[in-house]
Amino acid sequence: MDSPVPALADRAAAAADRLLAADSVLLASHIDADGLTSAAVGATALERAGIAFEVTFKKQLDAAEIETIANAGFETVLFTDFGSGQLEHIVQHEREGAFTPVIADHHQPADADTEYHVNPLLEGIDGGGELSGAGTTYVLARAMAECGSDGSQATDGVDIRPASSPAGPPADPSHDHATAGNRDLAALAVVGAVGDMQTVDGELIGANAAIAAEGVAAGVLDTATDLAMYGTQTRPLPKLLEYASDVRIPGITNSQSGSIRFLEGLDVDLRRDGDWRTWADLRHEERQAVVSGLVQHAVSRGVPPDRINQLVGSSYTLTREEPGTVLRDASEFSTLLNATARYERADVGLAVCLGDRAQAFAEAERLLRRHRRNLSEGLDWVASSGVTRETNVQWFHAEDRIRETIVGIVAGMALGADGVDPDRPIVGFAYKTDAEDETKVSARGTPRLTGRGLDLADVMDEASSRVGGEGGGHAVAAGATVPRGKESAFLEVVDELVGVQVGGSGGDG
Repeated sequence: MDSPVPALADRAAAAADRLLAADSVLLASHIDADGLTSAAVGATALERAGIAFEVTFKKQLDAAEIETIANAGFETVLFTDFGSGQLEHIVQHEREGAFTPVIADHHQPADADTEYHVNPLLEGIDGGGELSGAGTTYVLARAMAECGSDGSQATDGVDIRPASSPAGPPADPSHDHATAGNRDLAALAVVGAVGDMQTVDGELIGANAAIAAEGVAAGVLDTATDLAMYGTQTRPLPKLLEYASDVRIPGITNSQSGSIRFLEGLDVDLRRDGDWRTWADLRHEERQAVVSGLVQHAVSRGVPPDRINQLVGSSYTLTREEPGTVLRDASEFSTLLNATARYERADVGLAVCLGDRAQAFAEAERLLRRHRRNLSEGLDWVASSGVTRETNVQWFHAEDRIRETIVGIVAGMALGADGVDPDRPIVGFAYKTDAEDETKVSARGTPRLTGRGLDLADVMDEASSRVGGEGGGHAVAAGATVPRGKESAFLEVVDELVGVQVGGSGGDG
């Protein structure tokens, strides 16, 4: 079979055959950007195969939520971007005849297993850095096309209907070569991978890179070496530089006046009709001039060479989207999706992924503005309250001041900000709104720390289990739910486990 990830070909083919034999499917997915794109890839593949389906989103897949899925009355359930870590609960319902599970996930599997289980970790592929949930679902979607879908669109009995082809303007599948084999869905898979922080040194690697290459060949994606800053499509140049925090440049980062002064000092016309242009507006030679100026400025301010190299990385452009919009760039697209589901509007994010550029897109942009405001307020709170340093980790407890659904994003953005050690994992706590006796935990690290042995997925799993909670995720980003009041005991275990993994504190104490 022609598979973008040959190691998963047999598993994907078996799962595809099972889905193609189903009369109807319940598609259950996670709510972050990777989960939403996974759902969109799966939904489009099901629709093109003429299979009736419904979609449900879960903030967290636990025993109670799996029980609701079992009671939904579907013979077949497709789990995307979760399910592997909850197999002990899923297979229990499978044994009882409630449903047949098909799983397309990239998280650490539980000890139990099931017949139709597509997960890169089962074949020695890193699910934290080489293949996302959306990428795994893409492998399944490609297998569905190979195993018998004729590419025709079906609508009878389907509850979610794309307004146009995914991630782009309307296209007739019978005449559009990009939809052949579901290869056009590679664009969404890349958005999911970027949203899941799977870029390594600024680019996708491994199976993710193979999927990106399929997207380029299908004409739905373009990759290039470019400035590695968020907002290249939409932010005016001074804001682009001011808010760029991955590589902190003294005198520019977090300084509006410094950013403007730097740009005005370049021998390049960076305004149009009096307004600042965006990075996407610039010609190649203009971009070169800005990057050259940034490098010279960074060198003069003592920024280490390895950090300066991080100013440039791979960009992933969705070629079917309008230039200058948040949907044109994979990173900005993923942020838009996070802004929908994390505010209980996963339906809006899914509709955007499926091609709705009218009502759903307008609502998503409204939610994005709200999301950015909440993130800014959350970062301000962390900056003013500070973090507490233990021997090997640092942490903050926002209680109800930061939404549980964004505390992980805030923690990741805070890592490396003033007063926060970039060489020490950060743990953020926030009270759960739907469970008064539980606290949400989000932990974030860096590729540099994972290179030293950090695995936050193992840490969250082990530490939460010791206090009666549940946890998991990826080496660089993971989370848990713990009983309220057990945070200190949990944190003590986390600090101990991280110390064992990385060999003691990586910071200045």
